Amino acid sequence: MLKAGALQALGAMSGTSLDGVDAAVLETDGISIFGFGPSAYRPYSKAEQAILRAALGAWPGDEGVAQAAQVIEAAHLQVLQGFEGIDLVGFHGQTLAHDPANRRTHQLGDGAALAQGLGLPVVWDFRSSDVALGGQGAPLAPFFHFACAQWIGAKAPVAFLNLGGVGNLTWVNPASPAPEAQGALLAFDTGPANAPINDWLMRCAGRPYDKDGALAAQGRVADGLLERFLAEPYFQQPPPKSLDRDSFATAAAWVQGLSPMDGAATLTAMAAAGVMQAMAHCPEPPAEVLVTGGGRHNPVMMGMLQAGLDCPVRPVEAVGLDGDMLEAQAFAYLAVRVARGLPTSCATTTGVGAAVGGGVLSYPA
Repeated sequence: MLKAGALQALGAMSGTSLDGVDAAVLETDGISIFGFGPSAYRPYSKAEQAILRAALGAWPGDEGVAQAAQVIEAAHLQVLQGFEGIDLVGFHGQTLAHDPANRRTHQLGDGAALAQGLGLPVVWDFRSSDVALGGQGAPLAPFFHFACAQWIGAKAPVAFLNLGGVGNLTWVNPASPAPEAQGALLAFDTGPANAPINDWLMRCAGRPYDKDGALAAQGRVADGLLERFLAEPYFQQPPPKSLDRDSFATAAAWVQGLSPMDGAATLTAMAAAGVMQAMAHCPEPPAEVLVTGGGRHNPVMMGMLQAGLDCPVRPVEAVGLDGDMLEAQAFAYLAVRVARGLPTSCATTTGVGAAVGGGVLSYPA
């Protein structure tokens, strides 16, 4: 059984960019943040990335899933075994497919097996309950963002923007008593972020991503493509709403024939434009936008956002948070909430009918 009070929770996240596993320790009781602990990163090899990429879009039992599961579970076990003094693990797994319209989602990885391998209780399968009850199953970090807003002492509404493979935005009212309270949160996916850029550059230039936005900085946004992108029905759809990693895979076809530089510039502009469109849905303008995820390292993307938004846009490091580990910390936080029977999503974060706690808690034998 887990002890009462604050726990040393270890969260792990393998994102849609397929770069590797982030792991981070958080001290929390599932409501407040008491401290941030050590973190680690375990990159995937090129061979592992190829296996995972081949399994994208697959459902349980499909070809390639078993092999991808071996990669995910071995990589997580390797990095998570390097921590000591842990009470509980939050294991997100690897999203291969996400189809909330048909009430299904697929995060690869067996948390029960991981619990056996680590000898620790593991919370996993965070999204299925939300999706089964009609929610989008994403984004799930907003409840943690609410705790972060409290931790940084925010007095006015603030937005957390995660620029990973997909972009997602959390608007937080820090004056609310709890994340599930009415008016506390609004969260949704803004559109594609790094995934189309990474996929495009791997295909046309053999590069896994646009380091420091160097290629986009040399390129030009193609005429007409930004307007075509923003005409997609997703941007007129009210939140909550979420995307699969490959929901905008057609964007790669739109930039076909462009140079690597122009393609990178155009896809980067699309990611920024999706965020600008998203801001119109916020209940009131945020005092600032705090950016996490790999996109905050892209000065071209950050510059586009700052030019297009009416408030400061800063990396989360500006307020003492770790943008590389925020999602891993989020699943440490959510793991404790699951273990304590607290909700992890609500109507204004995933569209689920009522505040619900997702996740499965597995103990080692």
